[in-house]
Amino acid sequence: MSAYQPTNPVTSEAEIRDRLRATYTNQELKILDHIDPLCAAWIAKSTFLTMATVDAGGRVDVSPKGDPAGFVKVLDDKTLAVPDRPGNHRFDSFSNILSTGRIGLVFLVPNRNEVVRVNGSATVIRDLPVREMLAIKGRVPDFAVLVHVEEAFYHCGKAVIRSRLWSPQDAGPVDDLPTYAEALLAHSKIDTPLAELEARLKDNDENRLYDE
Repeated sequence: MSAYQPTNPVTSEAEIRDRLRATYTNQELKILDHIDPLCAAWIAKSTFLTMATVDAGGRVDVSPKGDPAGFVKVLDDKTLAVPDRPGNHRFDSFSNILSTGRIGLVFLVPNRNEVVRVNGSATVIRDLPVREMLAIKGRVPDFAVLVHVEEAFYHCGKAVIRSRLWSPQDAGPVDDLPTYAEALLAHSKIDTPLAELEARLKDNDENRLYDE
């Protein structure tokens, strides 16, 4: 099946602005070039973020990161440290950061609808004092991402409200979705029995969150 081709693409920012209301002044003024106490308080409560990076060819990757509240450290008002935890060993974010050094973060706090966004540049580091600061259960990460803040701002909660993210009782059924093991078998073509793979992944989730 051939890929869908748009029939009415937008080709200029003017086309968008002609259809929308004027820019809200407060939305322009709210963007900081540093982490102030309000942003720092949010980051200290965040348990989940998305990390966007881009390679030299313009290919974008967005990676989820999650840990107990406070897992991202504010080193100073221009610098954040994000730990690297054991994952899929693809290192997409690292590769992109080494290529272009650009990064964008969205911080979520459970049961709050708003988010905090941070944009800037990044460096992959092995500075031991920083990595020790990011340790969990005595496990010091091998690497950390140092984020050099260029923009930081609060973003309204409409997207989270619309999605009812914090209202699981309103969510639809998920029993018909494939398990992660089923998707791995279908996409990776690995030669592992489904039951064995399901058991291995269950052990990873329950016992090896911070182990390789």
